[in-house]
Amino acid sequence: MKIIFNYLIFPGLFTAICVGLLAGWFDRKISARLQWRVGPPWYQNFIDIVKLFGKETIIPRSSRWTFILAPYLGFLSIVLAAAILGKAMLSPLESFYGDIIVILYLLTMPAISMIIGASSSRNPLASVGASREMKLVLGYELPFVLSLIAVIIKCQGSIQLGSIINYQISFGSNIFSFSGILASIAAFFAMQAKLGLAPFDISEAEQEIMAGTLIEYSGLLLAVYKLIKAVMLYAMPLLLICLFMGKDLGWMLLILKYIGIVLLIVLVKNTNPRMRIDQALRFFWGPVTIVAALSVILAAVGL
Repeated sequence: MKIIFNYLIFPGLFTAICVGLLAGWFDRKISARLQWRVGPPWYQNFIDIVKLFGKETIIPRSSRWTFILAPYLGFLSIVLAAAILGKAMLSPLESFYGDIIVILYLLTMPAISMIIGASSSRNPLASVGASREMKLVLGYELPFVLSLIAVIIKCQGSIQLGSIINYQISFGSNIFSFSGILASIAAFFAMQAKLGLAPFDISEAEQEIMAGTLIEYSGLLLAVYKLIKAVMLYAMPLLLICLFMGKDLGWMLLILKYIGIVLLIVLVKNTNPRMRIDQALRFFWGPVTIVAALSVILAAVGL
């Protein structure tokens, strides 16, 4: 019963959805205030999801099952990643060996599910969005993996999230070292791209390709993708906190750290124009990868 509670209620499915939707409202509210608008009420994202559940779901004739199953693949993967992260933060000693590798794979699945779903719709604009998403994944995964490697090296080769947290409890947060701050910068930009937020909202550019990868999705299936985005907004900041700010995970400090990261995400989103896909690739394979590689070198020499 405890395992079911952890994965379905707290800190898993129910908690991830609620916190993610509230973080999405925080994003919309801050964005509105920066543009001198009032913004939506706190429950607006919940209403939007409920409305989508009641809408008609239109499914293309080609590759019906692939089109239908793709969003559920991404949703199950990110919910599982969120549950593993939350469980590791609550009880570091109960995390399993290699869980950080599992989380790395699970966090890649939402992007893959969007690529599969968009490609199966056979819509030309969806195909453009899928192509952009594939290139973007190739761009940000390299520095993201390098930043994880820097943390693993710094934490004496541990690939267990609980051990990484316990190392920071004993020796201080990783972000307060040269290698840690560089790795956290690279991981933050990769997180912004994983979340599909500006300046990396290239695959869903509404002004260019009319939502791109999501153009053919509606009703329940579109709601599932919206929930994927919400849970990602819950899981990714938690991962950064675990990797780089894991010394003190008390409730108040954890909430403040989470709000601080989400606020930084919103500020980056609202102060940068959308990049072209070639600009994004040059950015990730250029300065971000260099910063991540430098963090690995510094971690290896003990800085």
